[in-house]
Amino acid sequence: MKNLFKNSFQLKETRCTVITDWPLGFQIAERSIRFHRQQLEQYIESDLRFLHALEPVSAPDKPLIANLMAKAAETANVGPMAAVAGVLADLVVEDMLNEGCSVAVVENGGEISAMSDEAIDVALAAGDEPLSKRFGFRLTEFPIGVATSSGRFSHALSFGDAEAATIFCEHAGLADAAATAVGNVIKGVNHRRAIRRGLDKAMSIMGVNGALVIYGGQVGTAGQIPKIIKIDRAR
Repeated sequence: MKNLFKNSFQLKETRCTVITDWPLGFQIAERSIRFHRQQLEQYIESDLRFLHALEPVSAPDKPLIANLMAKAAETANVGPMAAVAGVLADLVVEDMLNEGCSVAVVENGGEISAMSDEAIDVALAAGDEPLSKRFGFRLTEFPIGVATSSGRFSHALSFGDAEAATIFCEHAGLADAAATAVGNVIKGVNHRRAIRRGLDKAMSIMGVNGALVIYGGQVGTAGQIPKIIKIDRAR
């Protein structure tokens, strides 16, 4: 098992934790975050609709980050900003791999993009909910994107009430957009029915491999999800 290094970085609203097998990977990640954020900010200045839309918009040819956000959002039928954290994580991982990292894991505001040649454990965070950070997932198949939407703890917009709607895809951008779409439909006093509705929604989105929903203290899963592990919160 190789030595892995972990570090965190913040730039405006972007709060990233990076895991890599190469210390220089942190510099690559920081440079990538700054570049892609700047590209997106400049684009939004010319198209405020992209920032505020709650439905899919036409994908621009450039910059790449806006193009990928719009495509992921179209697949999940949500607004493009629903994919911003996941797409940024994907792009940072890609830049790290291109520069020579073998392990590149980027957690950006709770959304995870990962490429690794060994297993990576991640915790599910759901604010102050009882199950938050008590369990997680052992990632063994890569690339993988993991994203969670919540109607209770997240700063991101959600029209639902789920404690957590976690989505697994090949890429974090789609997982991010899909988690928003799924979270939006989980509401109502019949928790079991709402969970089923959310899982059905998740598996109807092309590219979603699996989903886990927590609502009203109940848990439901669909599709293929990584091995669930217990998290030692004392670590």
